[in-house]
Amino acid sequence: MALIYVVDDEANIRRLAALGLQDAGYETAEFSSGGQMLAALPDRTPDCIVLDWMMPQPDGLEVCRRMRADSRWRHVPVIMLTARADEVDKILGLELGADDYLTKPFSVKELAARVKALIRRGDYLAARDERLCAGELELDSARHMVTKRGQEVALSLREYELLYELMKHPGRVLTREILLNRVWKTDFVGDTRTVDVHVRYLRQKIEDEPENPQYILTVRGVGYRFAELKGEDKA
Repeated sequence: MALIYVVDDEANIRRLAALGLQDAGYETAEFSSGGQMLAALPDRTPDCIVLDWMMPQPDGLEVCRRMRADSRWRHVPVIMLTARADEVDKILGLELGADDYLTKPFSVKELAARVKALIRRGDYLAARDERLCAGELELDSARHMVTKRGQEVALSLREYELLYELMKHPGRVLTREILLNRVWKTDFVGDTRTVDVHVRYLRQKIEDEPENPQYILTVRGVGYRFAELKGEDKA
């Protein structure tokens, strides 16, 4: 049974989310602060984390940032709960490593569906055994790891999925709609700007010069393509 951590300083919201996830067949553990949850991670790694943004420090963004900086937890999917509906706030959450977000008040059925989608996608990625190489960049799906010049690159689950889809099809233009469908699946309700946000943040991590990218190239008005570089290996 998959384990979901629910982190929110509001007891009623925390309990509502936990009960909804339990009804959907998940095991849950509840935490009233980000610090409590971070302290519990070494004891048992969850399959997904439902994390409130607006909590006393460390707030949801800081918790997410710390997780993405630690190789032990960076691939655990995170759904951010937020009462802040502004686009800028959502983009900030995505840039700091959240894989998805829900605006309060939310439907517990939608929350369970999004958790299911993230876990299913993570299981699918873990089951693959591929190695994709381009220049000094390598993606090893068996270890769920991306390296550049032999050094590991810290990516969130969404960033990893996005890079995989692009590297898997070098030279082929992938529209924003195609990337939304393949990476976020139909469970994600968003627009194509979400893809642009993740591409921008991904470039900051894998490109020597993000403003003059070598790997992920923009096809104006259409989408993105991964450069055809020597050293690609799809074994």
